[in-house]
Amino acid sequence: MSRVAVLGSVNMDLVAYADRAPNRGETVSGTDFRQIPGGKGANQAMAAARAGARVSFLGAVGDDAFGAQLRANLTAAGIDTTGLHTVPGVSGIAHIVVESGGGNRITVVPGANGEVTGVPEADRTLVAGADALLLQLELPMAAVLAGASLGREAGVPVYLTPAPARELPDELLANVDVLVPNQHEAAAITGHDEPGAALAALLERVPEVLLTLGEDGSLYGRRGEEPVAVAARRVKAVDTTAAGDTFCGSFAVARAEGRTPREAMEFAAAAAAISVGRHGASSSMASRDEVEALLRG
Repeated sequence: MSRVAVLGSVNMDLVAYADRAPNRGETVSGTDFRQIPGGKGANQAMAAARAGARVSFLGAVGDDAFGAQLRANLTAAGIDTTGLHTVPGVSGIAHIVVESGGGNRITVVPGANGEVTGVPEADRTLVAGADALLLQLELPMAAVLAGASLGREAGVPVYLTPAPARELPDELLANVDVLVPNQHEAAAITGHDEPGAALAALLERVPEVLLTLGEDGSLYGRRGEEPVAVAARRVKAVDTTAAGDTFCGSFAVARAEGRTPREAMEFAAAAAAISVGRHGASSSMASRDEVEALLRG
């Protein structure tokens, strides 16, 4: 069983479902509402755990009711929350509007996530003992930099999902092994809308890139090698909220287990296909048995 450490955000997702999201100044009628644990870090941790890894989560929640629920949700999934600290104030939340076609619009309020500025000494063994470290950009940059540096020092492969998209410091990318952007984030970082051009530009800055392309599948590149493309599975999407996080967490587990990039992409594509066919973020993710069954079938 592989070991995965995740340093990242954990939020309570407040999800409204509607035929379409409102325009500026407009009110629309919704069809449903759900309160679902989420956050890019927690989503990737859940995906990795359900893909079969032993997962440790590092981050922070508030001392409010959401904080207790968020911790309990991770613990119930078998995730080690030793590195999840409780701080005074509110937990992170995400306000999400999901449209009938599965698209979404998201506003994130960091809350306790904004209090994470590094990796406490007591939590460093959680990273050093891992086979992969997953990072995102919903924590302060100081925390992301500290995590990436710690991963590099420990010889642990560092995965970075550059979301929300922003300028990426060279000192961060120097410690990243695998960059995992979607097509919009890749375009924002490189200025290239065409996936192949964006991949080539990103490979000038990091050794490996896994570019997720939604319904167009995924594209992987490693310096000096031919890119690998894998098609997405054709499914009816009802909610794409955690598809990218599901893909990243599942891919990292598959690679840590020794699968080739193509095999890992196919495994992750199956996990993501199941995820988008269900409502919610962490609540939508498939178990390893479900993913393996889809791959066999």
